[in-house]
Amino acid sequence: VQLQAFGGGLVQAGGFLRLSCTASGRPFTNYGIGWFRQAPGKEREFVAADSWMHEARFADFAKGRFTISRDNAKNTEYLQMNNLKPEDTATYYCAETRRGTGSENAGEYDDWGQGTQVTVSS
Repeated sequence: VQLQAFGGGLVQAGGFLRLSCTASGRPFTNYGIGWFRQAPGKEREFVAADSWMHEARFADFAKGRFTISRDNAKNTEYLQMNNLKPEDTATYYCAETRRGTGSENAGEYDDWGQGTQVTVSS
């Protein structure tokens, strides 16, 4: 299985981006998908996750601004990010877990995508 995250880019503060995560090799219908990010000089941190039952959870900084959704027909998970802030600048990664849960723990994820860069200018 190969995950690929894309949709990043340069956006002004207050703007929005939609990140996509696709999986090749098999559908991830029964898998949990998580989004994490890592800024230069900082540790990777949890952003949002979606269980196979579409139970979503978000980091505090993402609540009210980010949403997560899945299109099983397209085998794609989306992270909609609104009202972006300069502190959201980071490389964003998607990951999947065979447990099917939407975990905040990066250690519970089995496969990771290569990351997509998000840069928010002030």
